[in-house]
Amino acid sequence: MPSIPSLPKTDHLDGVGYLFGAPIAHSMSPLLHGTVYRFLGLNWEQFLLESLDIPMFINLINDSKCFGASVTMPHKLAIIPYLDDLTPEGRDVGAVNTIFFREKDGKKQLIGTNTDIVGIRESFYRNVSNPDAVFHKRPGMVVGGGGAARSAVYALQRWMKCSPIYMVNRDRSEVADVISECKSRGFGDDLIDVATLKQAETLEGPGAIVACIPDFEPKTAAEKEARSVLQCMLNKPHKGAILEMAYHPSPWTTIGRLSQEAGWRVILGTESMIYQGFEQNRYWTGKSIDEMNVEECREVIAAKLREAKL
Repeated sequence: MPSIPSLPKTDHLDGVGYLFGAPIAHSMSPLLHGTVYRFLGLNWEQFLLESLDIPMFINLINDSKCFGASVTMPHKLAIIPYLDDLTPEGRDVGAVNTIFFREKDGKKQLIGTNTDIVGIRESFYRNVSNPDAVFHKRPGMVVGGGGAARSAVYALQRWMKCSPIYMVNRDRSEVADVISECKSRGFGDDLIDVATLKQAETLEGPGAIVACIPDFEPKTAAEKEARSVLQCMLNKPHKGAILEMAYHPSPWTTIGRLSQEAGWRVILGTESMIYQGFEQNRYWTGKSIDEMNVEECREVIAAKLREAKL
């Protein structure tokens, strides 16, 4: 039976949180949250919990000192049956990255939500001064086909007034899965699989793009076609804003460079990471994002990334 991973002593703390997933050694989540807690004057800390043992994790967060938890891969779906309830966002996206607590009839309840979608939304609205001109009532576009792509579709369609949503990916079956799942959850009716450059050339240019793939040079024919589709969209007359979700080991990616050269506003993936973390802390601390230390957190994360490159 899996044992509880070794964790630092917490006797000196008033509040304890965890990031649960595997592998997570590279995560900057504890750094981000610790920076917020010091600013708010809270004697709290978040610890990495690298494990596949969900029952152990549930037992751990039921401790009275625990204020909540972050959940990452591979647990974003698997954790749901262990929770008492989901927020509408967690239910619609079908994945949980945050657990907070609620009391009902004198009993502590574990509630799951998804703050990744808020991270995407806030990245655009806090970095684009004129959304009506840039992306409202224009097509949106998602590059990729994983869990982040589903969150991006939700944010673009439900909150950012983008329609239709173009799906660009090297794997058609992944796109089909995303479209099918989003439709089943009520927000996938205007998704368009853009499979070829020829098709892309006939479409209106997007106003907002979310790139959800690792930073790599395309090698296969399918990867090269997907990159050609992206470049076609970037080179259309309307210039919008692109959120490049990849930031590890560096937020300065090839897609970011191509977008900037084409005249697009590039939003670094660290923005999404920071704002989804602030949304988590809204649940845990009761403080709004505007009460948190946004600029300091940006500087701390940027410094950590520079350190990682040395």
